[in-house]
Amino acid sequence: MLTRRAFAASTAFLPFAPGAAWAETDAERLDRMLASLVTGPAADFEAALRFFRETGDITHVPSLIVAMRFTRAPSEYVAQVARDLTGLDNTWGWFDWMLWQEQQADLVPHESFMAFKRQVMLWIDPNFEVFLRPEYLDRDRMGIRLEEITWGGVRKDGIPSLDGPEMIAAEEADYLAGDDLAFGVEIDGDIRAYPLRVMGWHEMFNDVIGGVPVALAYCTLCGSGILFETDMGREQPFIFGSSGFLYRSNKLMFDRETHSLWNQFTGRPVVGPLYGSGIELRQRPVVIDTWENWVAANPGTTVLSLNTGHDRDYGSGVVYARYFASPDLMFPTEVDESRFAQKSYVFGVRQFGGAKAWPLEAFEGGRVLNDGMLDTPMVLIGDAATRTVRAYERGDLAFEGAGAALVSSDGARWEAREDALVAADGRSLPRVAGHIAYWFAWNGYLAAESELYEP
Repeated sequence: MLTRRAFAASTAFLPFAPGAAWAETDAERLDRMLASLVTGPAADFEAALRFFRETGDITHVPSLIVAMRFTRAPSEYVAQVARDLTGLDNTWGWFDWMLWQEQQADLVPHESFMAFKRQVMLWIDPNFEVFLRPEYLDRDRMGIRLEEITWGGVRKDGIPSLDGPEMIAAEEADYLAGDDLAFGVEIDGDIRAYPLRVMGWHEMFNDVIGGVPVALAYCTLCGSGILFETDMGREQPFIFGSSGFLYRSNKLMFDRETHSLWNQFTGRPVVGPLYGSGIELRQRPVVIDTWENWVAANPGTTVLSLNTGHDRDYGSGVVYARYFASPDLMFPTEVDESRFAQKSYVFGVRQFGGAKAWPLEAFEGGRVLNDGMLDTPMVLIGDAATRTVRAYERGDLAFEGAGAALVSSDGARWEAREDALVAADGRSLPRVAGHIAYWFAWNGYLAAESELYEP
């Protein structure tokens, strides 16, 4: 986190000094007033508050919201000016104002906002320049609103990705407890496990599994680890990292070739050269399960080594422990809690031209659900206790039982494998890609297009 002292020192980046006296244009004065909200001494800060209050212009409120978070002065003074401009009397801190701003879809910020927010972000980390070039920040050339892009508290690559990480045999993984959760992946017989207690510190791996270039994008804030193919028919696959930015409490990842920002949840570029390209990363199946369960079902698995090249506390239950245990969000976003609490888990599938979510509680005690979405019948096999759900196409069959004892409506016995359901007579039914997520993220991004399972 940038300290206030370091933030104040960063005024060296400014093309002017707060408090300077010279003949200035209206635009220069406005820029100086914006900077004074964040870095100015008391007299300049107070002058800036008066200036913005006297404009009576609500389009300055997005800039005030930025200032509320980063000002060296008490943020309440800035919030009071925002209340004066909006007529609101029950909105107080930065978190509340960000929620208000999300609701104001038609509010276009003042033309000075883009340069001001960009400059504040560059004070935090000059490396953010690759994401925030002025030519990318035109409102009509972005898939998300600049005013809703928030700093996540780290610099670019402050959460380092694991690129081609070292894997070890299961019997060498003496650091793992049986009930530790891991992301499990199998592609063309290449079986791997990536423990959450390690991935929580890195939130991204770039790897080649079964000859397929993939990246697992793990947003700890929204509880989702999504496995994406990264070659996309290109000469070189995308390599992804964590930008340090968030959008509605979801990480914005970036590709290292173009430095476009991507929405982790949708697998689409939203800011930068690739926005508007029509690219959407294809998902691959991934499951969360306990290490004990995973290695029993997949004895040939390899697993992530602790030799990551980074010094972190990879102990069980360490990373994000307070956040995972809390019902609250760390960053602001609007949430519909009429059906589920914001951090209730769901299993979501985005395939077959649509999307559908199943609450994890539907798998309490371990259950087999014969369901489907759109015109595709599916069977889902899950256990809420271990956050484990796998989905498969089922054709015209129905299933009951569990694991190796799975039986179809025609009397055949089936085994649930990582790539398919396989019958004793050789028939197979393909796995369907899906992932776990917090309800707030699934509903926030996919509410308009997603079905919801009804028992």
